[in-house]
Amino acid sequence: MFAEQSCFAAMRSDFAIYVRGLQKSYETFEALKGIDFEVHLGEVFALLGPNGAGKTTTVEILEGLRTRSGGDVKVLGFDPELQKQKLKDRIGVCLQATNLPDKITVQEAINLFAAFYTRTTDGETLLKRLQLWDKKDVAYVTLSGGQKQRLALALALINDPQMLFLDEPTTGLDPQVRLEIRDLIEELRAEKRTIIMTTHYIEEAERLCDRVAIIDAGEIIAIGPPRELQEKSASQSGIEATLSRPAPDGDLPVWPEALRSTLSKDRRHLNISSKRPARTLVEMVKWIDSQGIELEDVHLKRPTLEDVFIELTGKKLRD
Repeated sequence: MFAEQSCFAAMRSDFAIYVRGLQKSYETFEALKGIDFEVHLGEVFALLGPNGAGKTTTVEILEGLRTRSGGDVKVLGFDPELQKQKLKDRIGVCLQATNLPDKITVQEAINLFAAFYTRTTDGETLLKRLQLWDKKDVAYVTLSGGQKQRLALALALINDPQMLFLDEPTTGLDPQVRLEIRDLIEELRAEKRTIIMTTHYIEEAERLCDRVAIIDAGEIIAIGPPRELQEKSASQSGIEATLSRPAPDGDLPVWPEALRSTLSKDRRHLNISSKRPARTLVEMVKWIDSQGIELEDVHLKRPTLEDVFIELTGKKLRD
């Protein structure tokens, strides 16, 4: 028995987060139904799910903000329910909306949050990195939405955390600020910090995350790298080609791996569904060339993470 426990503990130590059989119930309602997942050290990992799926409950349990009904959870080797103080010094949390007193200045907020931890990083360097140094003496209420979110990130980073929790970090921000926040997340990723995030922006998960877990109705229904989930999707990849002049009359060839091929009425626009679009594309181009026709344009369309999400849950991410 002792050997089994030692092996189990060693296995958990290989991960930044280790979750087995995580349950959360509210009287008769099961918010989490025994989910399992791991997050590797230095990984960017996202929980994707419609509203009410259980992702916020999961994250709050990992952060030590909510108790669990059952299961085993370790975050950086600590039980977040029993070792909150030890865990707090090693994680940073950036909520979707951070509300501070209107008159507190940026510098005062940094100093206040630094006092919460036993270890801190240099506040001046942090504010300069987040383009807030010139706002250090400005009241919180006067900051723009993007500046408030950058300050929220600064407060989450003031203790130089090993792990960062980001809850909808770019929701409600204009496109330029969203890009700035995403660039910062990529910088943090390059520093090998472990990042756990929730997002409603599918393209954000595709661009930033090493792996994603799709959660629905309290259960994880798929987990893996975005590209891997896309490749497993039942949705077919497509080739869209525009020809310089109409294709000759007659049926189209049967190209390797092609499932369906159609031509527009003017016979200049070709659409192909394929299991292996790269192979099909090569043969299609050979055929077009053999007809003495030039290829004006071509697009390769693969299933997006949004397609996978809808396929698995029957819902859009914002439902």
